[in-house]
Amino acid sequence: MADLALLSAIVPALDEETAIADVVAGLRAQGADEVIVVDGGSRDATVARAEAAGARVIAERRRGYGRAVRAGIAAARADAGVLLFVDGDGSDRLEAVPDLVGPIRRGEADFVHGSRILGPREPGALSPQQIAAGHVAGRLVRLAYGVDFTDMSPFRAIRRDSLDRLGMREETYGWNLEMLMRAAAAGLRCREVAAGQRTRRGGASKVSGDWRVASRAAWVIGRTFLRLCLALRREAKR
Repeated sequence: MADLALLSAIVPALDEETAIADVVAGLRAQGADEVIVVDGGSRDATVARAEAAGARVIAERRRGYGRAVRAGIAAARADAGVLLFVDGDGSDRLEAVPDLVGPIRRGEADFVHGSRILGPREPGALSPQQIAAGHVAGRLVRLAYGVDFTDMSPFRAIRRDSLDRLGMREETYGWNLEMLMRAAAAGLRCREVAAGQRTRRGGASKVSGDWRVASRAAWVIGRTFLRLCLALRREAKR
């Protein structure tokens, strides 16, 4: 039986050797009972440094953020009642972990989203297109489902049993938006906390590195929102 006192942290990573050991150690220091690093085929020392820092590393060779997260969820210990999602580049402020996990453990929330736009943010930590995408995604979710989000951050925590009921399907960039939409549509007790953001400690952004990549991500996100709106309406009628 899942225990809300047990926390599994899932960290998708690809060529993050500069930051990954500090991320793993930081999560351990914040009380994570296990840290699962999902490696997407790194060609540097990411795997070795993650394992040396105490993580369990699994491989997901198929590209796509959603695929990596799903692999991490499948690998998480079955008795962990809370799942935490963290980037492997060192940009997430891990001192905010208690703010994400605490409301779930106290029975106040089922899903807690860490907004990068709220809270302390280092100069240059978010690109203008990331900030704009977060505002747009939050506005769309609010208009469609009445739940307020200010960002589309990957830094978040959720009850394992609540996640299992959401029926997540996205395999690429759309995963984070899908979770916001499904959590809101399912009536989960959603909360957003100020998480802030640091500049990435290593590696290159897989989404926001330049306008061409960001434009493709924006297209996927917009298409995902429309497709999921239709899918959720169909599911609600069943």
